[in-house]
Amino acid sequence: MAEAAGIMGAAFGTRLVRVALIGAVALLAACDEREVYLPGKRENVRDVLATEAPGPGPNDVAANRSVRIALPRATMNAEWLQRPGTPSTRTAHPALAAAPRLAWSAPIGAGDSRRNRITASPVVMGGRVFTLDAEAQVTATSTAGQTLWQTNLVPPRERGSDATGGGLAAGGGLVYVSSGFGTLTALDPASGGIAWQQKLEAVGNGSPTYFKGVVYLVSGDATGWAIDPKTGRVLWQITSAAAMNDTLGGPAPALTETYAIFPFSSGQIIGAFRKGGLRQWEGYVSGRRAGYARANVGGITGDPVVVGDTVYVGSQSGRLVAMNVGNGEPVWTANEGPQAPVTVIGGSVFMVSDRNELLRLDAATGERIWGVELPFFTSGSFRRQHEIFVHYGPVVAGGQVIIASNDGLLRFFDPASGAMTRSVEIPGGATVNPVVAGGTLYVVSSDGKLLAYR
Repeated sequence: MAEAAGIMGAAFGTRLVRVALIGAVALLAACDEREVYLPGKRENVRDVLATEAPGPGPNDVAANRSVRIALPRATMNAEWLQRPGTPSTRTAHPALAAAPRLAWSAPIGAGDSRRNRITASPVVMGGRVFTLDAEAQVTATSTAGQTLWQTNLVPPRERGSDATGGGLAAGGGLVYVSSGFGTLTALDPASGGIAWQQKLEAVGNGSPTYFKGVVYLVSGDATGWAIDPKTGRVLWQITSAAAMNDTLGGPAPALTETYAIFPFSSGQIIGAFRKGGLRQWEGYVSGRRAGYARANVGGITGDPVVVGDTVYVGSQSGRLVAMNVGNGEPVWTANEGPQAPVTVIGGSVFMVSDRNELLRLDAATGERIWGVELPFFTSGSFRRQHEIFVHYGPVVAGGQVIIASNDGLLRFFDPASGAMTRSVEIPGGATVNPVVAGGTLYVVSSDGKLLAYR
């Protein structure tokens, strides 16, 4: 037995030696292989911290083209009653001087602060310009720049800084104000007196729309409202899917003779019959711009704008959709996200995109005609790119495309080629979309001033 055990041990030892020799040969063979180096320039992995953020490259978009555009004749509109989505209250091409200059400036109340923002574009009716400041104060200013009255809509036992946001509309002899305090208020345009007030049970984030004896609104809890403008009584409601996040200063519904088109913070669009609120169709603006954190917020930022049988609507996530008004079927989709309502005129769509480009698209196909880069990050250092410039508009008036920006400039562009023709200073910088009425362009500045350019 001992002899057998010795033989087995010798055999096992021989096998270990063979395994060791094989391993050594393999190791020597591996050491003999030459290391392969990838070709190309070596870059420090930390270099990205000192460079610009990724953006569209020169081969990502089509080259700009100068294409003639046939604008309708400019008309002198006396009023600008609400946001431009509804055809019946929209002036296609307002008259404006070729090179307007600042005519006057008037205070409207609290300006932008860390917690509060002005979100309501002015409305003009009956020779008065109505504004909403960052702390729920409404001001009426004459077209000559005199303050006529001010009404504070802050609820009792609340402070103006406790809420922010809201919008304005005018019609039916009243001014309608939504506010971050969760109310829709009707004011007498002559005195500022409160005619009625409706509690929304949610943030009054969206802008109201008045159409043929009804006020329409989207509140922050994803509810669409139809309200009697004489009494404030709720006529009917419509609901959407809830959203986890939203943008400050919501869009306004668009109205036609048949439909009420509601935009929601979930990205959903609902087309309902204007009389009664019965849903006709539903759709979504879906998609996300890769590489931009703000694209995670998919709420509608480009209000529905109805032109003919098409409604144009988009989100800052990088999508613009043209849809059929009657059934919600998409006509085309562009990978550009409007920051505000688009302007559709002369067979073209003008918009400021989520990448801070002023764009002109073909209204029939969504094809890009030209794009102009606008200032983007407020700091050129990648480490400090926490904030971007905001550009409001566009509005097409006096044969030009006009952008008001919070970098302190009012910019004018040729609609055919996109070339910038001039710029004018905005003291304090713009904070909402500009409007045009009576040959005057009105801009609200971030420091709480109403500026008139003629």
